[in-house]
Amino acid sequence: MKHVKRIVGFVLALVMVLALSAGVFAADEKGSITIDNAVVRQSYTIYRILELESYNTADKAYSYKSTAAWSEFVNGSDVKDVYLKVNELGYVTWVDNADAAAFAKLAQQYAVGHSIENQGTAQAESPTVEFKNLALGYYLVDSTLGTLCSLNTTQPDVTIKEKNGAPTNEKTVEEDSTGAYGKVNDADIGQTVNFKSTITAQAGAENYVFHDTMSSGLTYTGVTSVKLGDADVDAKYYTVVTNPTDGCTFEIRFEQSFYNTLKADDKIVISYTATVNENAVIGNAGNPNESKLEYGQSGKTTTTPPSTTTTYTWELKVFKYTMNGENEKALDGAVFTLSKSADGANPIALVSEGNTVYRVAKEGESNTVTEITTDTTGKFTIKGLDSDAYYLTEKTAPAGYNTLKEPVEVVINDKGKVTYNKTSTGEVKVLNQTGAELPSTGGMGTTVFYILGSVLVLGAAVVLVTRKRMKEHN
Repeated sequence: MKHVKRIVGFVLALVMVLALSAGVFAADEKGSITIDNAVVRQSYTIYRILELESYNTADKAYSYKSTAAWSEFVNGSDVKDVYLKVNELGYVTWVDNADAAAFAKLAQQYAVGHSIENQGTAQAESPTVEFKNLALGYYLVDSTLGTLCSLNTTQPDVTIKEKNGAPTNEKTVEEDSTGAYGKVNDADIGQTVNFKSTITAQAGAENYVFHDTMSSGLTYTGVTSVKLGDADVDAKYYTVVTNPTDGCTFEIRFEQSFYNTLKADDKIVISYTATVNENAVIGNAGNPNESKLEYGQSGKTTTTPPSTTTTYTWELKVFKYTMNGENEKALDGAVFTLSKSADGANPIALVSEGNTVYRVAKEGESNTVTEITTDTTGKFTIKGLDSDAYYLTEKTAPAGYNTLKEPVEVVINDKGKVTYNKTSTGEVKVLNQTGAELPSTGGMGTTVFYILGSVLVLGAAVVLVTRKRMKEHN
């Protein structure tokens, strides 16, 4: 009986010990970190900042110490007593009300700047990324997005939800006839075109560099503003680089002090301009302009998909002719001007490219003309026109032909289609009528007048001679 009591007492004591130790775990336990909602094709890296010697989930008690690699960071003046308290035995606790996001950002910068060894890197092949068999501790999770700086404890397993997505960039261009911004516009050669690129930023942004590449038909003229929401961004926070080495037209490089102010889904709006130049592609191929955003960790940056707008410019073909029976006959010597005014005033300045081809002149160009004279083909082409209504005025008609009474209205729509006399056409045909030859009675009628005139002259002479002789006899 005595032995039975001893055994029962031992079992009861063991039960009490186990009960008291519930929720307490040893340091040699392994854990895992799972990232949920990960961004596919982005890389995630984990760093163990603090060792977890033991913890008691019931009492929310955790015993941390700095790892050797992070000791200098933990005890640095920017961190110690600002974010972390470190006692004389090296145990670490959190400072009340300290900003965990700011601490994470400092830790990420320290890891990169000091080439701290990580405890694992994985590229997301699906929306879930797992790190297994990890020593227990307090971990920093970073990504090539430059947006996720999460902190958590393996106790033993923890799931972190990726709340930040990749930044985006959306480019638009202004259509001057409406003032609306969209993906396409059209313009005259020499016209200034307004662009906007809107970057949707993410918290914890890193190394944002905006790139813009213009085709040869567009000449970059400058950045007009950079805004965060509705407020102008101070120029000290970014640098505009023209003719960068990567082949794009210009770049904007942002300062880290600016990134640190960004919150998820903040809008950075970059406005800039270009002019349509003499190299512009005419017609439906258009003149593209592409922008993209580079972002992420140094040496591991990625870019957003290119965002493209297209600027179009059009042409007008004219044929001057008359009818020769049932056939069209080209007329040379007709002089025309082109204007956007219904009365033909303020004709558009043009530059000859030879072979009866003209283009709209850029501002400040020399050797411009406003009048076009048809050659023996009766044809000419004007390139580099915006979609609009135009008025073709005949200043001088070919010799023997009647000058047109009023300007000819021609409309070019936003697809480059030309309409003349309410009919779509690939060529504006301008008909001239000849002045009619006045009728005559023929050769005999004219001879009669000549003979009658001679007779009258001779008769008058006979009368004069007769009268003179009569006076002499009297």
